[in-house]
Amino acid sequence: MDPVRVGICGLGTVGSGTFDVLTRNADEIARRAGRPIVIEQVGARRDNPDCDTSGVNVTRDIFEVARNPDIDVLVELIGGYDVARELVMTAIEHGKHVVTANKALIAVYGNEIFHAAHKKGVIVAFEAAVAGGIPVIKSLREGLGANRIQWLAGIINGTGNYILTHMRDEGRAFDDVLAEAQALGYAEADPTFDVEGIDAAHKLTILASIAYGVPLQFDRAYTEGIARITADDVEQADNLGYTIKHLGITRRGDNGIELRVHPTLIPKERLLANVHGVKNAIAVMGDAVGPTLYYGAGAGAEPTASAVVADLLDVARDITTAHRYRVPYLAFSGVNDEVNALPILPMEEIVTAYYLRLLAVDRPGVLARVATILAEQGISIEAIIQKEATEGELVPIILLTHRTREQHMNDAIRQLESLADIAGPVTRIRVESLDEQE
Repeated sequence: MDPVRVGICGLGTVGSGTFDVLTRNADEIARRAGRPIVIEQVGARRDNPDCDTSGVNVTRDIFEVARNPDIDVLVELIGGYDVARELVMTAIEHGKHVVTANKALIAVYGNEIFHAAHKKGVIVAFEAAVAGGIPVIKSLREGLGANRIQWLAGIINGTGNYILTHMRDEGRAFDDVLAEAQALGYAEADPTFDVEGIDAAHKLTILASIAYGVPLQFDRAYTEGIARITADDVEQADNLGYTIKHLGITRRGDNGIELRVHPTLIPKERLLANVHGVKNAIAVMGDAVGPTLYYGAGAGAEPTASAVVADLLDVARDITTAHRYRVPYLAFSGVNDEVNALPILPMEEIVTAYYLRLLAVDRPGVLARVATILAEQGISIEAIIQKEATEGELVPIILLTHRTREQHMNDAIRQLESLADIAGPVTRIRVESLDEQE
C-alpha cells in the first residue's frame, strides 16, 4: 500500500521530537496505520543540530511544503498566530490534511480553519494542542461520547504549576521561583503567556468547545495570573486545608457555560491538588462515567510528539478507509442552533467561594466593619484568621467565604478597599470544591 507522505513545518523542540519518533518507530507506526508514514519534506527556517535530517528534502520556505503535490499531510509545528494560520489555510486549499500542536492557532482561528477543511473534505487534527502527550481531546471526543459533560478543571500549564509547587514546598516567593523556572528552561524569557493564564486559556477554550459542542470563543475566556500570589497566601491556604493551583475551569449551567482561568484554592484531598511540578492533569466530570482524571507530561519534545504522531495515525487510517473524517472536529455535528442557547457567561455571573486577604489597621471595630460590608452583599463568612500585627500597626486578616456571585464580591471588595482602615488592595482567590461526587 502506498505510504502516507508527511511534510513537517518547524524543526524546534516538538518538530525535532516528531521527526525522531516517526523515524525511530517507523515499523511499529506502519503496522498500526496499515501503511508506512514517511517524511517527504521538512520546512524549517534553520537547521536543528540535534535532529539528523540527512536524506530528507529540507526547504527554508514552509509554504513550499504546503503547496507540494507529493505531500498528503502537513504537520504545522511553527507556533504563533498569523503565519501559522496562513500556512494551514494554504495547505487546506491545496487539499492537504493538517496536524498541528498549535493551541493558540486553534483557539483563535479554529472556527475558520475547520470550516475551510470541511468544505475541502480534509482533516485537521490537533490532539497535541492541549496537554502535550495526554490524550485528553481523544478522550473527550470519543471515549466520553456517551456523557453529558458537567464540568472540567485542569492544570494545563506546567510552568505555573512548577512555580506554585515550589512556592508551597519551599516557602519561596513567586519572583524567585519564576527566575529558577526560566533558568531551567521551563519558562520563557517573557513568561507572560504562562503566568498570566493566556496559554491555559487557549487550551481551555478548545476543551470547552469539545466538551459542550460550542464554537471556539477564546475572546470570552476570563484569565487571571499568579504573579500576585504570595508565600503567605500559600501558607494560609495550607492551614485552611487547601492547595493553590492555577486552574482552567469550565462548567455547564442552566444559563450558559463558565470559561475561566485563575488561581484557585482546592481541597488538599482532591487528585488535582496532588499534581506537582511541570506535570499537567485534567479532571472531567461526566454524568454517566462520573469523575475521570487525565495526567501526564503536558509539554516536551517526545511527549508532545507522541500526540502529533497519534494524530498522523488517525489521518492515515482515515485515508486508508477512504471516507470523510468520522469524528467531528469539535466532537458535535452541526454546532449551530443549540450552541446559540449556551452562551459563555460573563465572570460577574459566576458563583464560587472566596479566599480574601487584607491588611487592616490594628484598632477595635475594623473586623466588624469588614463583616458588615460582606453581609450587606449577602456574603457569609466560613472562617476568619487574624494574625498578629506586622509591618507596624497593620494586621493581616484572612477570610474564607461561602459561595456567592462574583458581582457581589466585586462590590464588596470595592467597599473594603475604600475603608480608611484597610491598606492596599484586597487579595482575592477563588475557591472550588471540585466535588467528585457531583
